[in-house]
Formats: sequence, C-alpha cells, structure tokens
Amino acid sequence: MYKKILITLENGPADATIIPHIAELAGNFGSEILLLHVTDGFAARCFDQLKLTESEEIKEDRAYLEKVAEKFRAKKLSVTTLLAMGDPPAEILKIAAEEKCDLIAMTSHGHRFFGDLFHGSTITKVRHDTNIPLLILRAKKI
Repeated sequence: MYKKILITLENGPADATIIPHIAELAGNFGSEILLLHVTDGFAARCFDQLKLTESEEIKEDRAYLEKVAEKFRAKKLSVTTLLAMGDPPAEILKIAAEEKCDLIAMTSHGHRFFGDLFHGSTITKVRHDTNIPLLILRAKKI
C-alpha cells in the first residue's frame, strides 16, 4: 500500500512521536522511508544565492538525520535522508512529488488560531496543496 513514506522531521522533541509509528508501519508494509528535514534559517534560505558554506545548524541537522536513519536501519528498514533548505511547506510538497511518496507523515503541535498566526502552520499549507495521503500525529508534550 505505501511503497515510500516521507517523514518530516523537526530536529526536536516532536520527532519522538512519529518515529516509532512509522517504523512499525514501514515494517508492516515493507515501505521505503525518506527522512526529510527542511532547514529554514537565513543561511539556508540564502545558501545558493549567496554561495554560503554550511552553517553549524545545517551540519547539526545533517548529523541528526543520519542518527535517526540509523535507528530505522537497526530495524532492517530501508531509509534515505534528505536535508532541504528553504520554505518548509514548499520543500515538503516538492520533494514528496519528486520522490513519488505514497504517504507524508508529520507531527502537529496542536496550536490554535493565535499559535498558527505566530508560528505558521506547515501542515495546513501542505494538506491544502497535495493529493498524497497525510498521517498527522499530535506531538506528545514533554
């Protein structure tokens, strides 16, 4: 059913909610996993235009993706990583389509109106602009 699952990671505590769910789902379906983190700081958004070198944040994000990938590989699951730079919703949509993903898995923080105004809502933007099924889990409060 799901040949390729895209997991969006934040490099934060919310990721602990989605990782075990997708590990089990991918194991049951024999799915390939694509771990994606979108770095969206100034250096990331201007990386190509200004021909910048990787910031410490970008290096840490790349190492984090590999650390999470090892957890999936330890379970004998097929996993690749991708660190994108720019606007998170736009990058998620672009990569999910390019990589022919069958499912996009994300965590929600449960913001309400004002929280979304201040923090934005990546999920809202993604869900309105994709036909790919979404699995959204509310992040556990830590």
